[in-house]
Amino acid sequence: MIKTLAVMTSGGDSPGMNAAVRAVVRRALDRGLLVYGIYCGYDGLLRGGDLIRPLRWQDVGNVMQRGGTFLGTARCEQFRTVEGRRRAVENILERGIEALVVIGGDGSLTGALLLSNEWPEHVEKIASSRRDLQPMVERIPALRIMGLPGSIDNDLSGTDMAIGVDTALNHIVRAIDDLSSTAASHQRTFVIETMGRNCGYLALAATLATGASWMLIPECSLELHWHRRMLECLDNARKLGRGHQMVVIAEGARHPDGLRMESGEVRKLIAEKLGLEVRLTVLGHVQRGGPPSAFDRVLSARLGVAAVDLLVDQPHVLHQHMVGVIKNRVVATPLVDVIEKSREIQRLLETGDFPKARQLRGEAFATMLELVEALTAASPSKESAGQGKVVILTGGADSPGMNAALSIAARRLLDCGVAVLGSRDEFDGLVHGELTDLEWNDLAGWMGRPSSDIGTARSSQILEDFGKIAENITKFDIKGIVAIGGLDTYRHLQRFTEMRADFPELNIPVVLIPASIDNNLPGSDLCVGSDTALNNIVESVDKIRDTAGATRRAFIVETMGKECGFLAAMAALAAGADKAYLPETGIGLAELNRDVSELKESFESGNRMVIYMHNENASHHYTTDFLRRLLEEESKDEFEVRSVVLGHVQRGGSPSAFDRILAGRISAFAAASLLDLIKNGSNDVLAFGLKEGAVTSCPLSEALAQLDAPHGRPKDQWFMDLFPYIHSLAKNRPSRRGDTARS
Repeated sequence: MIKTLAVMTSGGDSPGMNAAVRAVVRRALDRGLLVYGIYCGYDGLLRGGDLIRPLRWQDVGNVMQRGGTFLGTARCEQFRTVEGRRRAVENILERGIEALVVIGGDGSLTGALLLSNEWPEHVEKIASSRRDLQPMVERIPALRIMGLPGSIDNDLSGTDMAIGVDTALNHIVRAIDDLSSTAASHQRTFVIETMGRNCGYLALAATLATGASWMLIPECSLELHWHRRMLECLDNARKLGRGHQMVVIAEGARHPDGLRMESGEVRKLIAEKLGLEVRLTVLGHVQRGGPPSAFDRVLSARLGVAAVDLLVDQPHVLHQHMVGVIKNRVVATPLVDVIEKSREIQRLLETGDFPKARQLRGEAFATMLELVEALTAASPSKESAGQGKVVILTGGADSPGMNAALSIAARRLLDCGVAVLGSRDEFDGLVHGELTDLEWNDLAGWMGRPSSDIGTARSSQILEDFGKIAENITKFDIKGIVAIGGLDTYRHLQRFTEMRADFPELNIPVVLIPASIDNNLPGSDLCVGSDTALNNIVESVDKIRDTAGATRRAFIVETMGKECGFLAAMAALAAGADKAYLPETGIGLAELNRDVSELKESFESGNRMVIYMHNENASHHYTTDFLRRLLEEESKDEFEVRSVVLGHVQRGGSPSAFDRILAGRISAFAAASLLDLIKNGSNDVLAFGLKEGAVTSCPLSEALAQLDAPHGRPKDQWFMDLFPYIHSLAKNRPSRRGDTARS
């Protein structure tokens, strides 16, 4: 078993690196390892001295909400030389470091792999001149490497998402949302340049998430006169009433001849050819900045813990791996495969083999690209041809991202020549005939709107309602239904199918899209809206942490979630909370006694703030207020206790980039499936969702069979596997060096 490891960040900084370092350090300390932090990347590894020093528990406290990397990063030309790498090996041997965890991009991981491969050669040379290092030479015959992908470009193979990508994408989406308001005021067109030197992921995902009018990325093959098609699309959209438009270009986009495309040229081209007022915004390094999103923090924690566990639990494996998440599962991929595949994609782009490059980017990338190409058209590719109509409804509690799901589902249907109606307030619109036409160009602007523009409702269904629904299905020639909502909507549709024997008109196909901040729906690992809610919670806890210097306080933060602990558990992991009380685990008296003792010990050891996350239904009796009063009574005036009930703020605001893309992927697939059902004369009711990274579907009856009905949550919840990480990374654990701080 290894006894010592070091962690470093290298290359361009990315939001979430601090959270990854924290996870590596605390998991390693928790498992009895000595941990070194290497400051200033490979430059610090070469210079040694105080740039390589032990990290204690408190050294990584209060860092996960900070952008960038507190370890620092720097370019190091000297590391490219054999002599420079030999000096790095000497510094590693002097400290007895057996494994190196490197958080960075392609170049950083390549450097780490090279160092590991050259290790025997360097050690042999060093041993001949440094007899004092002979014990270390014998103890460390090989250097183990564990890479963590840290790059906002998302250009590394071996992981679906790299650390920092989600945060950068949220910055881009918010910027485009903000620019859209000023563009609408002045009827302007904007050209927005994103980062993405060799990968167009950020530009692609941002185009989908914002409903932008056009996109230019490295992976798109452009014909010689590509600009004519772009200009025609922009001009047609303007004539159809879309006065302000967004064109998104990745910095790595190229002309058909392979030369780099300048965003200023694109702005000038549109302005001159269409006679429009066009503005250019280069987002630049603002995309790297600010606090990491909840997704990036959780990803960092998962990868950091996994890296340490692999090193400790597989002592006989010479690790040269990168740890990533593929289809929502942590996977270790050999570094040589990661590097070779990433470079192969770059080579394919340079030689113009775009189809192969897109294939290597992965299925999700290809699906998004296909979807964006369809949605950026100025109008549907087919006119409505009297094929009947499809109704879209949103139901239950409102959820961020409902409008995005509605927009993409409707536009996919319109693009196939099917007219689409919106039902006001879930089934109420179908009961009362309150159905409104949904139009192509209007829908493009719905992607970033909160809640649902056609309304949601918590209505009870009576027998007479089904008769009216049946009448309106015939009256409006409705051939199918797209339902977007939570558990109440699922149950309403279960009732809908049960009434088919009495009302044959109800025998039409239905597809369900999961939308609930509680993330409690069967058949999907994630529901539309849950990521936005999680970000809202984490941002609130960050603000609470800002008060840590004022006085010693314990906070109990209550989250929504009904009988599902997703929000409380994931917020605790993302915000570095000390504990999470969940309905799945309950609360016992013995546990509360331990918590009170640990809380007192924490403040006695110098801690100034403790945060507990508490799901609203974690216990019928041990409520948030009860816990506040209990801790207040036991504090004996040694610390203050506050409770914070976040309430409906968790539902508010524009949907996150993740929720918009999730909504887009599921909705597009559901809409296409509905068309197939209509064509085949089927009356199936299918529930769609995201399982292990792929969009899947199953009959509603099968989905509900996966439900723990009394508690209103799935029987199998993947996030509960992460629950132990909360305690492991946040507990008050004095180390062998007298380390006591936490957070």
